[in-house]
Amino acid sequence: MLVAAAVCPCPPLLVPEVAAGAAPEMDAARSACADALGVLAAARPDLLVVVGPAGRSGRGTFPQGSPGSFRGFGAGVDVHLGPVGDAVPGRELPSSLAVGAWLLERTGWADAPIEGLGVGESLEPARCVDAGRQIGARAGRVALLVMGDASACRTLKAPGYLDERAAPFDAEVARALGAADVAAVKALDPGLAHELKASGRAPWQLLAGAAEGADLSGTLLYEDAPYGVGYVVAAWS
Repeated sequence: MLVAAAVCPCPPLLVPEVAAGAAPEMDAARSACADALGVLAAARPDLLVVVGPAGRSGRGTFPQGSPGSFRGFGAGVDVHLGPVGDAVPGRELPSSLAVGAWLLERTGWADAPIEGLGVGESLEPARCVDAGRQIGARAGRVALLVMGDASACRTLKAPGYLDERAAPFDAEVARALGAADVAAVKALDPGLAHELKASGRAPWQLLAGAAEGADLSGTLLYEDAPYGVGYVVAAWS
């Protein structure tokens, strides 16, 4: 059963070496992510699954120790999804899971076995919810680290340019995730999320499936759009 979840954004800019001179602009988001991961550790899970959006080549599962890198973003930073063990699998983590791995390394996670799941951003809500149910049933105490961004259309300089629907969409996302409102998360419109370039929709709906019947409460730790992209941090416990 799901006992805790942390919802975090997944821009590589969270990694200071990637952000370079702009790194301080993300300090509040980094601090909120650390607080959310503290909730996961306090729950003492038997299994932690890191879920994030992934392109076609990054979909599927990634075992503990899988490698990731930010060299493609101009930073010589390498990460692994939890302890490496005797061998490192060859397939590299998609960037969203690499950011998750970086957050876990930064907080010194060593509390439970870890595995990663890359989710296609176009995965239908019903299939997301069903996948979440299956993950929630995998162990007596399951925790999720859910990576994903809200809209990328909050300002004229945003990656998706300004869309007047973006701010209301992000406000509802922040409200639903901050309140652990499972029904509202399930109800997020995949078509609108796609048009607003919100990468977190599928991972969030997977979380909603995992949380069915878990009676969790939520806390909104951060919500902002420093680069015209909506970033939300929340903790469920």
